[in-house]
Amino acid sequence: MSESAALARSSELSSPTLDPTAIPVARDVCRGIMRLFARNDIWCLPEMPLRNGRRADLMGVDAKGRVVIVEVKVQRGDLLGDGKWPDYLDHCDRFFWGVPPGLDRGPLDSEDYRPDCCGVIVADGYDAEIVRPAPLHPLAAARRKVEIERLSRAALRRLTVAADPECAPWGTGDIA
Repeated sequence: MSESAALARSSELSSPTLDPTAIPVARDVCRGIMRLFARNDIWCLPEMPLRNGRRADLMGVDAKGRVVIVEVKVQRGDLLGDGKWPDYLDHCDRFFWGVPPGLDRGPLDSEDYRPDCCGVIVADGYDAEIVRPAPLHPLAAARRKVEIERLSRAALRRLTVAADPECAPWGTGDIA
């Protein structure tokens, strides 16, 4: 590798959005939240594509049929640089931020992060705790039906492809 290529590669790795330690931490945060949700009869999928082109880190349905989305942030720079998160609010009844224990949650209390409509969950690879409940902002019934059907179809497709990878190229439609 040339010196300029090595320098470029090292600056990429030091970028907050490409920190190689962020991916395992994000995976652990998702795992802890999924455990918390499972204990509370909320079942979710990671990396759920939304109709507006965004992708929810976790999207699920609770026992009353309400849609929950969690946006996971494991680095301060990523949290502060995220201007797309309000796009998730039109797709859920409740919205949470999911963060690891050591992340400064101070910005999530500011008006820019709308604490009036966003909950906060602190999680690691073993468990999670809701430190600020997410208020309920009910979707219209027709919208909720669409979101739940899309989530269900995505879950069923993932199960089918896991059981038979030959099915992967078929029926992608509007879900992943």
